[in-house]
Amino acid sequence: MQFVGYDTGGPGLFLSDDGEVEYVPLEPGTELAHTLEDRHCAGVLADDEHVPCDADRAPYCRDHSSTWVCAKCTGTCLKDEMDCHDPHAVYLAAFAPDSFKVGVTKEWRLETRLREQGADRGAHVRTVSDGRIARELEAELAENIPDRVRVPTKVDGLHREVDDASWTGLLSGFDVISEFSFDYGLDLDDRPVAETMATGTVRGVQGRVLVLDRAGSAYAVDLRDLVGYDVVPEATTRDVQSSLGAFG
Repeated sequence: MQFVGYDTGGPGLFLSDDGEVEYVPLEPGTELAHTLEDRHCAGVLADDEHVPCDADRAPYCRDHSSTWVCAKCTGTCLKDEMDCHDPHAVYLAAFAPDSFKVGVTKEWRLETRLREQGADRGAHVRTVSDGRIARELEAELAENIPDRVRVPTKVDGLHREVDDASWTGLLSGFDVISEFSFDYGLDLDDRPVAETMATGTVRGVQGRVLVLDRAGSAYAVDLRDLVGYDVVPEATTRDVQSSLGAFG
């Protein structure tokens, strides 16, 4: 058995057993009991079927890695023919307490995109006619506002609120079209311990960060870090670091 993918929208994990794919939901209260073993390429997952790969590189080897070419775009199309003619939104995202980023997405999926990233707040600041113009604006804004926030930074703020003054100050330079605020129901008092494991009770998922409760501590697991692991369907007995709250 191997973890071969994840879905932030479900949210859930995809588990392959001899090519048969099972969806493991990650709803709050779900009990996970998997022990991680060796990790290697997750192969290909398509149409509910899994084609395995035994290459050492994880989560994907060179043959099975894919890069979305539009993610590299700064206004000059890298495809043979430009196809991003839908209206696009330029947005700002906030991650507690005070990490912010600029991004672009198709206008109709703006709220979904913010949730996929685990943003605590978001603001739609421009609407443009196509992806090329959106990427040009993003590249211009990225000279002063980051266009990426790393997962460890997001984990650091899971138990905190967005700094209102900093967020308001950032938005003051824009004509905001709409704002968003998200509650992922994690209800954390302290920063969760960063771990890679799949044993515990699901507290919730924020973006691609899974929060598990285990033995009185809360753990933050990057779902991407699980992809590629062979697993045994039983709870792990490996000792892990406890949070400070476990001793209170």
